[in-house]
Amino acid sequence: MVDIAPYGTWPSPITTDLLVSQSISLGGATIRPEGLYWLEGRPTEAGRLVLVHEPNGGTPVDLTPAPFNARSRVHEYGGGAWLVDDAGIFFVNFADQQVYRLEDGNPVPVTHAPDRRFADMVVDSRRNRLIAVAETHSDDAAEPVNSIVAISLDDGDIETLIEGHDFFAAPRLDPAGEQLAWLSWDHPNMPWDGTELHLGTLASDGRLADVSTIAGDAATSVQQPTFSPSGRLCFVSDVSGWWNLYAWDAGTAKPLCPAAAEFGGPQWALGLRTWCFRSDREIACVINTANTDRIALLDVETGQLTELSIDVNSVGSVAADATRLVYTGANALSFPALCSRNWSDGATRQVRTTTDLTFDAGTLSAPEAISFATGNGETAHGFYYAPANAACNAPAGELPPLLVTTHGGPTAAAHGSLSLAIQFWTSRGIAVLDVNYRGSTGYGRAYRDSLKLSWGVKDVEDAAAGARHLADAGLVDAERLIIRGGSAGGYTTLAALAFTDTFRAGASLYGIGDLEALARDTHKFESRYLDTLIGPYPESRERYVERSPIHHLDGLDCPTIFLQGLEDRIVPPNQAEAMVEALERKGIPVAYVPFEGEQHGFRQAANIKRALDAELYFYGRVFGFEPADSIEPVPISNLPSPG
Repeated sequence: MVDIAPYGTWPSPITTDLLVSQSISLGGATIRPEGLYWLEGRPTEAGRLVLVHEPNGGTPVDLTPAPFNARSRVHEYGGGAWLVDDAGIFFVNFADQQVYRLEDGNPVPVTHAPDRRFADMVVDSRRNRLIAVAETHSDDAAEPVNSIVAISLDDGDIETLIEGHDFFAAPRLDPAGEQLAWLSWDHPNMPWDGTELHLGTLASDGRLADVSTIAGDAATSVQQPTFSPSGRLCFVSDVSGWWNLYAWDAGTAKPLCPAAAEFGGPQWALGLRTWCFRSDREIACVINTANTDRIALLDVETGQLTELSIDVNSVGSVAADATRLVYTGANALSFPALCSRNWSDGATRQVRTTTDLTFDAGTLSAPEAISFATGNGETAHGFYYAPANAACNAPAGELPPLLVTTHGGPTAAAHGSLSLAIQFWTSRGIAVLDVNYRGSTGYGRAYRDSLKLSWGVKDVEDAAAGARHLADAGLVDAERLIIRGGSAGGYTTLAALAFTDTFRAGASLYGIGDLEALARDTHKFESRYLDTLIGPYPESRERYVERSPIHHLDGLDCPTIFLQGLEDRIVPPNQAEAMVEALERKGIPVAYVPFEGEQHGFRQAANIKRALDAELYFYGRVFGFEPADSIEPVPISNLPSPG
């Protein structure tokens, strides 16, 4: 039986308890003759990252014992924290950032350099050493110093091989151990702005000689250099306007498959792997078109691209050998999983899934990719999720509230894969637009670059335009438009609330209100990010002030809930508190929910649950519906208590 109930009041099986229940995250995999290796993130172990091994025909076993945590902090975002090779199993431990080697199941330190962090390792078997990205932290230096180093596996001695640039990534050896390729870039660029690919010869003593820059520049993003089994160097470059695959042949970068599609992504973390060699002639790759992923085989000699019949729309990484393809993937109605697919017959086995939760098909809302007109006659994109609940319908003639979500980054993207964070809302009768504003990845270089110097303008225009597009189409209630976001997405949310009159309510989760504070106090990797998004600081200070919501409190005039960690150093609580006070003075409904012990982002299960409950309660009070959930009330200034 289907009940008739107003939007927002539907009972949902997707509770806040479920959202914080047992689940894991899955990293990329490595295929070895003896079996499969991968990384798991486990919230039930305080987020510990565990290296797991599944022997051929056997049961998965943990390799890294507690409290060891295979997580690097190079660039703060880490990545590339483990390596399995004939020489052994290596990982970077989060607590001390040192490299360890597993010996008879026990982690044994390889490095003893407490001032350094390591990541993105490769084994140089000819010289019995690791080559890795290193990051040296010193109280005497204005910022950490990055380099590529060699780490002796005999005694842990560290030798600097490459230095002189602000950032390095992806050191890769050819199969003979004679050539080394690597990436570098410098301030103010981020790796999606411009990087250089270098190639050098390793001399007999292991030092580099004959170094040349073979691809990339300050305006071209190159990533993921990899040698084929025979030693041919291939890589991804966006020199054409799209992240496409290239091969370095006879001193020339040869495009392997020119296409208006992305074969790479934003390198927020080290170790990105959206393609790999299946054989000397074939590459397994992820193709992203409008943030919908497919997996394909590319013949590097003919350029023929053959899409595989795999039911995914979002892929995390791929690995391959002669017998199988291994990938992490999800689709609109299934959670991310690590899967193994035989090349011979296409048979696919789910090795590990992020959760065992299942729901009735009618409870899940499938995304609809939409495009809509925005400022300057341009087009923006997003994924629209209509309300869905197998047990409920709304009264005839009622339109649902719309929640516009703004992703972080901002150089990132929303994908159409299954997310309980979205289904939480749609299953209660609240529509969602997950907007890919201009500046998002997945739509080519021009779209990605269109946010340059325009953060706080074009992203805000696009969020508002997407909401109006759906309201004009008669899909959502124009009087119940909501916007929410966290961190960088929280900045877009606050800017939309301060500088437009489109939305009727909003939620800021540790949202950035003061751009100057962000420019003055952030880690090295992102310390010049705002140069391209806003302008150089302090030269462009006027623009920073102009676009900071905290300096435009007069524009904040709709109900807003602020969810804030009290130990947040990126967005200090006083930013949220100033905006709360401004709304209180104006008589606008406002709620402030602070969380003890939380920093920039909520990690404690109880606080994640409370934040979502509080947000739902707030919308219900503002728009006059009563959620079916039993929720502890949230004090809301300037709004009479119910009853």
